[in-house]
Amino acid sequence: MREDIQLNDRARALSKELIEVLETVFDPEIELDIYNLGLVYEITVDKMEHCRLVMTFTDTGCSCSETMPVELVEKLTKIDGIRSANIEVVWSPVWKMTRISRLGRITLGVSPR
Repeated sequence: MREDIQLNDRARALSKELIEVLETVFDPEIELDIYNLGLVYEITVDKMEHCRLVMTFTDTGCSCSETMPVELVEKLTKIDGIRSANIEVVWSPVWKMTRISRLGRITLGVSPR
């Protein structure tokens, strides 16, 4: 799991599955998944198996801001250990290109440093 994503212990235990899901959800304008794009800030899973994911978008006018949270909930609740989920969209801190992972930078043709 990326070091810049805050996790609680239950979410950390599901890291592999969470990454697999996050890498299947793409920003349609940039054509990169939200994990490597750095849109996810925090993931927690409580003892009732409810997942809370805090994320942002690259821009306040992102065309997928209505559909992506719904898609994420559907995919997260398929993980064994997550019964329900909600997505909290925040605008602070503002997303910056520095959040893109090395793999994401290579994929987009941006300097990997």
